[in-house]
Amino acid sequence: MGPHVAFVSTYPPRRCGIATFTRDLAAVVGHREIVAVHWPGDRILYPLEVTGLVQGDNRADYLRAADQVSASGVSVVSIQHEYGLFGGQDGAFILDFLDRIRVPAVATLHTVLRQPSASQRHVMTRLLDRSSAVVVMSQIAARLLQREYGADVSRTRVIPHGVPDLPLVDPDLRKPDFGLEGRSVILSFGLLGPGKGYEHVIEAMSRVRRERPDALYVVLGATHPNLIRAEGEAYRDRLRRAVDELGLQEHVLFVDRFVGQEELGRWLQAADVFVTPYPNLDQIVSGTLSYALAAGRPVVSTPFAYASEVLSAGRGVLVAPNSSEALADGLCDLLGHEARRREIGRRAYAFSRGRIWREVGAAYGALFAQVARSAQVARSLQIPYDAPALVAHG
Repeated sequence: MGPHVAFVSTYPPRRCGIATFTRDLAAVVGHREIVAVHWPGDRILYPLEVTGLVQGDNRADYLRAADQVSASGVSVVSIQHEYGLFGGQDGAFILDFLDRIRVPAVATLHTVLRQPSASQRHVMTRLLDRSSAVVVMSQIAARLLQREYGADVSRTRVIPHGVPDLPLVDPDLRKPDFGLEGRSVILSFGLLGPGKGYEHVIEAMSRVRRERPDALYVVLGATHPNLIRAEGEAYRDRLRRAVDELGLQEHVLFVDRFVGQEELGRWLQAADVFVTPYPNLDQIVSGTLSYALAAGRPVVSTPFAYASEVLSAGRGVLVAPNSSEALADGLCDLLGHEARRREIGRRAYAFSRGRIWREVGAAYGALFAQVARSAQVARSLQIPYDAPALVAHG
């Protein structure tokens, strides 16, 4: 059995990509417990593995949680870091937790900003200083972390985003599950919100439907809960109006709900093409894109950082950002060439085999064990645990 790990993160049933990531990672790591970040007004019934809660906007709660975790017998703490996940300015309250805790921490970085504010840079620098190891999910993120933040290369690991182990299925075999027989299905999924670029795909569908009258763009996923609190369904309503104005009612389908992993896998398998039209070219990871690769779907994407890395070597098609014409070119080309579409999908699927959760969990397990051993050696030598124990780069 590997080391006992405490994960500090959001956690299902919260509908959040990082919550889902944490659940999947914790499940394959094994001996774990969860400290879930929650917010005032949350009405969430957590599963039994959640042994502690941190009220996100309560600084004292982070100190209490650090004491609780330090006394619990865990060997390592795994922190899932995103600036909006924790309380304080740019999530600074997690630094109080790190300063207080008496066991080593490994931070998984879901965002690395190329041009951070002074506050964001301070939070990231302190997080790097207080973590025994940091994990990023792409080589480009590792280089950025070292170049812009001075991260210690010996404590930086690249472990890819985990994905489910899906079989490679012909889309036509899955389309009847959703009543999509005879359609050329283009899919995007994830929590809906501005910044995803879906409006550009809707604009592109005006041309796509002329060249491919059977084309259907499926936008799968509920609106992000933070956006719901801020403005309700205003963004989705804008997208719906665009569909109506362009006369695309038969060519764009909104599936307005959060789907579980099993159903998500079937939607991915039913897609002929997956599209990630994200305008933010600095995005260093995308769980949605990772899942599309795991299903062996050919992808049309803007060249954001993560896509540029994982879709190289013929594993996808990159197009100019913020351009409905470029998206239409990429989509029409793939939909019109079945052999090319299938070859790109096979390459994507083969690439994803090293990223299934079993493999990713083994990599994290080895890192957690190494960090735990380093801390144990420091304690045996009576070295106070005031700074991270260095681990060899590999």
